[in-house]
Amino acid sequence: MGCRQACLWSLVVLLAGTAEGFGAQQGASPYARWRQGLSPKADFFPIAVWLQSPVHAQRYRAAGVNLYIGLWRGPTDEQLQQLKEAGMQVICAQNKAGLEHRNDPTIVAWMHGDEPDNAQALPGGKGWGPPILPAKIVESYERLRAVDPNRPVLLNLGQAVAWDGWHGRGVRTNHPEDYVEYVKGCDIASFDIYPAAHDNPQVAGNLWYVARGVERLKQWAGDRPVWNCIECTRIQNKQQRKATPAQVRGEVWMSLIHGSTGLIYFVHEWQPKFDEAALLHDPEMLAAVTQINHQIAELAPVLNSPTVAGTVQVRSSITDVPVATMVKKHGGAIYLFAVGMWEGQTRARFTLAGLAGARKVTVLGEQRTLEAKDGGFEDEFQPWAVHLYRVAAAN
Repeated sequence: MGCRQACLWSLVVLLAGTAEGFGAQQGASPYARWRQGLSPKADFFPIAVWLQSPVHAQRYRAAGVNLYIGLWRGPTDEQLQQLKEAGMQVICAQNKAGLEHRNDPTIVAWMHGDEPDNAQALPGGKGWGPPILPAKIVESYERLRAVDPNRPVLLNLGQAVAWDGWHGRGVRTNHPEDYVEYVKGCDIASFDIYPAAHDNPQVAGNLWYVARGVERLKQWAGDRPVWNCIECTRIQNKQQRKATPAQVRGEVWMSLIHGSTGLIYFVHEWQPKFDEAALLHDPEMLAAVTQINHQIAELAPVLNSPTVAGTVQVRSSITDVPVATMVKKHGGAIYLFAVGMWEGQTRARFTLAGLAGARKVTVLGEQRTLEAKDGGFEDEFQPWAVHLYRVAAAN
C-alpha cells in the first residue's frame, strides 16, 4: 500500500469512528465538579494561548482569547496581578506564589510540565534521556490534588498522540500504549502537533493529523475533557512555511468536530527570528484568528450541547477528499458543522435523517443560504474548507 493510500485508509477509519463514536454527551459541564475551576456556564468555551507574557493579555482578550496556559518562570505575584487586572484567567504551575493565590479566581487550574511523554534533556547538556514515566505523572497529579482538590489539573502531551513515528520520544518511540497511563494523571488532557509548519514529509501538510490526535486522545482519556493546540506561526520551520488563515480555521474545526472541547493557540516563532507573541505581529493571521474565536464564542452554547450521532450521511464527489461532520440540536434548530479533511476541492451532499419537506439552511458567517429538500442539500468545499450550517425548524 502506497503512502497516500495508507494515509487515506487511516483517514477513512478516523472518519468512520467519528460518525458513530461520539454519542450524546452529558448535559452537565465537565467543569462543574470543581469549585474554583473553569466556568461551567454553557456560553463558555476555553480558548487559550500558550506561555505568553501577561502584558499582552488585553490584546489577546480583544482577539477572543479567554485563558492563559503557562507563565514563564511563574506564576509570580506580578504576573497574576497583571492577569487579574486584564480579566484573564490562567492555568499555571502549583508553585509557592500560585498556592498563596489559591483563593484568587484568576487561577482556574493547575498544570504539569509540558510534554512529559517526550525524551527529557539530561543535566549538563549531555543529551537526552527517556520520557518521564506515566507513573511519575500520576504521582505528581495526586500531590497536586491533595494540596488543592478544588481545581482540575491539565496535562499537555506531545505530537506522538497523533503520530506514532515521532522520534522525539527516544526509547519510547512508537509506544502509543503509554498514553492510556499518562491520562490517568490529569483531569484535562491536551496535545500538540503542527502539520502545516512540520518538517517531516510524513506529517507536513497533512492537517488531518490534528483530528487524528483528538480522536485517539478521546479514546484514551475516557470522560476527561480533551483539548488541543493549534499552530498559527512558522514556529521553527527553516523554510519559513506556516499555516494559512484558511488552514488554521480548518485545523480548529477539525478539532471541534472530532471532539475537542478546548483550544490552545501556539503563537511563538523562532524563524526567521524569535518572537514570543508572533501572532500579535501578523495582522492577517491575527484578524483570522480573532474571527474564528468570536464565532466559536457565539456558538459556545451549541458546541457545549450534546452531539447527536448517526443523523447525517455525507457523500463527497471526490472520494480522496472526505468531509467530516458534527451535528447538534439547539434552540429548536439543527446545526451541521463540516470540514474538508484533505487538500482538494470537492462537492459534498449531506442527508439529515428525519427532515421532511423544504428547509432553509443558513451558512453561518458566509452571508448565504441553501435549501434542504427532505433533509438533503449540497455545497462546494475548497481545500480544508469549513462550512457551518443552521437548518431551520419546520414551519
